[in-house]
Formats: sequence, C-alpha cells, structure tokens
Amino acid sequence: MRFSVQVELRRQTSWETYRCLLVVLALVTTGSRTALADPAERPVRLAENLPREITGDPYDLSGKRIVFCNWYYVRPGFFTWKDATGKNVSSSQDPTIGPWDAQLELQDVPQGIRIAVQQAQRSGPIIPPEEPWERQGLVKGIALLHEEGKFRLWAKCTPAGGKPMPCIYESTNGLHWKRPTLNLVEYDGSTANNLLPMAPRSVFIDPTAPDSQRYKGVSIGHQISRKELEEFKRQRPDAWEHRADRGKLIFGIHGYVSPDGIVWKKLPAPLVIEHSDTDIVADYDLRRKKYVLYTRNFFVGPQSHGVPADPSLKSWLGDMGGAGRRAIGRSESRRFDAFPLSKLLMIPDSEMLPSESLYTNCKTTIPGAPDQQLMFPAVWDISKDTTKIVMASSHDGEIWNFVPGGAVLETASFGQWDGGCLFAFPNLVELPDGSFVLPYSGYNVPHKYPRGQWKYQIGYAVWPKGRIVALEAAEHGEFATVRIMPPGRKLLINAVTERAGSIRVEVADRNGQPLAGRTFDDAQPIQGDQYRSTVAWRDADDLGYAQGQPIIMRFRMNRAKIFALEFE
Repeated sequence: MRFSVQVELRRQTSWETYRCLLVVLALVTTGSRTALADPAERPVRLAENLPREITGDPYDLSGKRIVFCNWYYVRPGFFTWKDATGKNVSSSQDPTIGPWDAQLELQDVPQGIRIAVQQAQRSGPIIPPEEPWERQGLVKGIALLHEEGKFRLWAKCTPAGGKPMPCIYESTNGLHWKRPTLNLVEYDGSTANNLLPMAPRSVFIDPTAPDSQRYKGVSIGHQISRKELEEFKRQRPDAWEHRADRGKLIFGIHGYVSPDGIVWKKLPAPLVIEHSDTDIVADYDLRRKKYVLYTRNFFVGPQSHGVPADPSLKSWLGDMGGAGRRAIGRSESRRFDAFPLSKLLMIPDSEMLPSESLYTNCKTTIPGAPDQQLMFPAVWDISKDTTKIVMASSHDGEIWNFVPGGAVLETASFGQWDGGCLFAFPNLVELPDGSFVLPYSGYNVPHKYPRGQWKYQIGYAVWPKGRIVALEAAEHGEFATVRIMPPGRKLLINAVTERAGSIRVEVADRNGQPLAGRTFDDAQPIQGDQYRSTVAWRDADDLGYAQGQPIIMRFRMNRAKIFALEFE
C-alpha cells in the first residue's frame, strides 16, 4: 500500500489529489486504531490547518485592558552604531572605524523599568457558616464566576463530622452571599438548601457549546475499576500512565457538563488516566480553539533499567520517599471528552527552596483581558508544612514565567482561620468598586496535620483598584508598546506617582512617527493617584489615530507605577 501511494503521488500533480492522498495515507498508517485514538491526535485534513498563523504585531486585544504581567506588550526596541557622519555602520567591516569612532543610538529600547507583583490584602471568611451543613466550614472552593451581573461561587461545605458536599452561593456584588433554595438534595429531612447532587472540582463556561453543555468542569477520580482501566488501555493506549495505578486506587480525570451549573452530568469515560490528585483547572482557549487542562504533574526523571521495578517504592512521589517534586502539567484537545496525557508545564525553579513544590495551579485570566493569562500556584514548603500563593503569567497558556516580587499572599499567623495553609482557586474577578479579588481556601492547621480538628473557610486576596501588578520606574524610565490595534479612541490609565514624579504619553503611527498633537511635548503630565483617568494632550483627550490603523504608545516615567491601561 505504501508503494502504491507513492506511485500515485508521482502521477498526480493537482493539490486536491495530493491533499486527499495524504489523508488516505494517514488513515492507512493508523489502521484500526484510528477510531479509538485520542480525538486530539486523530489525522486532520490539511485544509483545517489553513491559513497558517502569521506572527508579529500589530496585536489585537481580546478585551480592552492591558496589565503588564510580562514583557509581551513592551517593545524590545532596536539600535544602530553610527559614524561621525550619521551613517549606520552596524556590523560594518570598515577597517578605518576605530573602537571609539562609532556611537550607539537607541530607538524605543526600554530602560529603567521593572515588573513587580503587588501583595494582596486578605479578607474573610467571606461566607461565615450559618447552616448545619456548613458547621465545619467550606472545605474546598471550586470556582468563582462573574457573568451577566451575578457572582456565583461553587464550593464544598462540611457538616460536623460529615463528608463534604457540593453547594453553590450567589451574590450581586461579590461581597454579600445568598444560599439559593434548590430543592435537590435532602438534608436532615428537608430539601430547602443550596446543596448540589454532584459537582466537578473545577467549573468554566464554554462559549462555543450548546446551551445544554454551557457549563463544563473536570475532577480527579479514584473510582476507576481494574476492568475499566484495562478497557481504557485497550481503546486509548497512549492516554494512560503507570503512575495512575496505585494498587487500591486508580486515578483519572473526569469531565462534567451542565446547562446551568447546578444539575451536572458526568461523562461516561475518563478524559485521561493519569495521576492528578489535587485541584485541577480546565478552560476553553478561544485563540487556539481548544480545551485546555492544567493538571498536577511531577518533576521527575526516568527510572534506571538496572534495577527491578518496585511500584511499592513510589519513587516518583517526593513526599513518599521518592525523587519527584510536585509540578504543573498541561494538556489540550479539540474535543472535551478525550485528552492526551499532560506534559510538564511549570516546575519548581532554582529560585525556590529545595523543600518547596508547586501544589495547585489556579489558572485564571485578567478581568477584562481574557487573553492575558495568570496562575496563582500554591507553593508548598514541606519543611514547615505551610503554603504561600505566588503569581505566574503567560500570553498563550504555553509559555509561563513567575512574576517577580515574591508571594502575593502568605499563610496567616497560627491561630487565625487561615493560619495553617491556603490554596487559591479560580477565578480572579473584578468587583463593582474596581477591586480585583481572588478566592482562596484557608485552613486553620497545616496541610498534612492530623485532621480531626480541621476547620476551613473561604477568603479573598484583594487588590484595591485592580492594582495587581505594577510596571514601575524607581527613577527615570521609558518604554514603548508594540503596535496595537486600539479597541477604543480614549486611553484610561491606572497609575500612581510620587509627589515629584510624573508620566507622559506619546502616540505614534505604525512606523514610529509621533502623531500630530500627541507628542511628549503636547502631553499633559499624569501625577498623583490616578484611577482610570483619561490620558490627555494640550488640545485633545483621544488617541488621534486614523480609524483602522495600529498605534505605538510611548511612556516616559519618573518615580511612577503603571497598573493598567484601558481603552474606551
């Protein structure tokens, strides 16, 4: 068959024939496994991959806000070496130019600035226990979503001495919460409560789904039988790993769908069978048009073949005597019902302590900027059995870096409600007053402490005025943005300067030429505490660009911090 296909390719030259034969070849080489393979790995028609994505600016924004969590929107700039006549002699082979004869000229090279996280304020508990089924507290936060003017929070509440049960809360402002009467679960002889029959461990809204599956979620599961495992391995041999099989327990990740976030249906087969024994997150990436899983994984290498395998050693699980450090994995699929095994995405880096690992991931986005992605991993230090929350950022969900500046929230002093450990969960949301809040579960004792006296509540990490990350200049600083297709004609700035500091803004066209009336000389200085203030010039307060044209924005800062830019 392989020879026949090669012959046909030599005989036929039309693109359509070539495309069809490639598809046939893919089907032939996968054989009978095609129908059983992971949907994300099935052969894709070449036409579905066209047109190819072209990289480079100008950039579109998915929302109307820019927060400088990394250098993605900051132009790297360029330079030239020029001789005494002003001629560009960069990389020149001219032997007459001595070591001091050429001068360096910079254009839009950022200088004197840095990015730093801003530490959060703590608030909570935000939902004090009032009902019998909450007597021991809210053990697990699942998700916080803000949609259509309403805040909804999924969690697990715990009666005294009982097992955690899923529940839901609603609010109009994210501060004062109500318990909707669902009449779905009987507790102590009554169904007048906010308890859910079931719920996943992570919830998200799928913008592409029909109404019957608008809400989706994922959970870890330990209920996979030996028979189910063997059948899964037969059908999807590349979608399971040996670490998932821990003898008495077989770990896997399951999917859920719901029309309303209240009544859930569990998908019949696991999405993937791998070891992921803590809170995981899923979402839909509009740019990639794929579902994405952020999972528990382990920073550990391949085992030597020189010794007999001994599964009882758990040599891949660090806190059971092995080499592995807990880390964060990632998997993606075009379909929600099947994923490939996750791959390592983030590991404990060399700036962390050797006793620290990445426990949960808390993947979310910037409110009003869904293309600016964040994580708030819980860093677990086994030398103290405590946790802290740090921040990482990404522009595409694949390349991540920790945002400098330390932890955004530490475990509180022992004796407080969150004085044992804390774990953030999605999502970062914006309250009506402009504050950003990130929900977290706080425990009164350390993570692995005997749990007979455990109590747990949900709190907020709070950033007033949405000031979560600063692009700051301690003295003089300057930078330019990449080319941007502005989603509005006015620029609002969220910034603060010292008394002797200031910020000035210049707007340039796609070639870097300043627009008339929008130069630094025309700019009105921005000083003091400015929250969503309109950037203005002598005779105008709009950006002054021609409709449909990209712009570059330049900033000169002195003793100042920029927290966000918004277009209106």
